[in-house]
Amino acid sequence: MSAADRIDVATLIARIAQLADSGAPEDYIACFTADAVWELADAGDLPMDSQRVVGHDEILAGVHRRRRDGIQGPGSHTRHDVSSIVVDVDGDRADGRSYFRYYTDTLGAPVLAGMGTYSDTFLRTAHGWKLDQRIITRS
Repeated sequence: MSAADRIDVATLIARIAQLADSGAPEDYIACFTADAVWELADAGDLPMDSQRVVGHDEILAGVHRRRRDGIQGPGSHTRHDVSSIVVDVDGDRADGRSYFRYYTDTLGAPVLAGMGTYSDTFLRTAHGWKLDQRIITRS
């Protein structure tokens, strides 16, 4: 397990959060493996339902839906903040666990609308580390 791999994976976690808020959907989806799983296990009081989606097409459709609904993306005045990132690398696989906070109304007095944990699995590909599975739980 190298420090460089842990840094690369932690940077990918941060990149995904930033792209959710202000990046192009194509750049966001490029962070995932082709058959990645994105699962919101507990939506709580978030403006969306619990769901499990698989693959680029379904994940990208979710991005477009959340942007259309003003839940994330440019102009939504939302922010994903990720911290306490722990990454364990074993060869070409890495497991990560981090805390997230989701804010709304970031132009004025930000409102903490949700928080929880990302439990992630990453795979090393020919194009670098990619997110293969994300399970989002609220706490």
